[in-house]
Amino acid sequence: MSNAINRCLLAYSGVLTAAVAIALLTGAAGSSKTAFEEIDVQRLNLREPDGTLRYVLSSSAKFPGAIIKGTEYPHPRPQAGMLFYNDEGSEVGGLIFAGSRDADGKVSSGGSLTFDRYEQDQIVQIIGLDEDGRQVAGMQVSDRPDRSIVEHFTEQARLEAMPAAERDALLRERSEAGHYGAGRLFVGRSMSGNAVLQLSDGEGQPRMRMSVARDGTASLDFLDADGEVVRSLTPDDVAGQQ
Repeated sequence: MSNAINRCLLAYSGVLTAAVAIALLTGAAGSSKTAFEEIDVQRLNLREPDGTLRYVLSSSAKFPGAIIKGTEYPHPRPQAGMLFYNDEGSEVGGLIFAGSRDADGKVSSGGSLTFDRYEQDQIVQIIGLDEDGRQVAGMQVSDRPDRSIVEHFTEQARLEAMPAAERDALLRERSEAGHYGAGRLFVGRSMSGNAVLQLSDGEGQPRMRMSVARDGTASLDFLDADGEVVRSLTPDDVAGQQ
């Protein structure tokens, strides 16, 4: 009697399992949309049907490195945020944000929205920073080189293996030569509290600066390659020329 009951139970469980599996499979095939009222997640990857990565929303703990054509390179970024990817699965910009007050009461807070050149770093950046009361907010436009940024990531091990003095000298030489690109335009609020429009040459050296201080004092400065003001115009100068 017990053997017969066991056989019946096994047969029943098998039929029930098959029915549940069929229901799940047919239900999944017939529905392409799922609704959630709330979801907790540390990282969300949005992909095309072929698997190409197009968007990442992530906590700081799960934030990815730099991904170019599906290959990820080490690139520490200790913020949370989101990243955008082009049709080839290469990073083309993103939004990052962070902020805290330390044990001494000092604030470090900010956010950055960037748009990158193809296989390069950002060419447009909207930024807002507060570093212990020193505030910067505005938009920066930059030049970037023609080569792929992959070259930068693949040479990191070689650079790190160099003597510190030699590496620092090389990086300084590259920076002065515009090897990594340069900021060309900034418009916003400077750390001094002035509203500023600044235009720079191809090496990132400011050459013209329009500024208005908090008290309303306005000026237009022209600078040489060493950053020295060679000509400055104020409203009084302009009025005197009329």
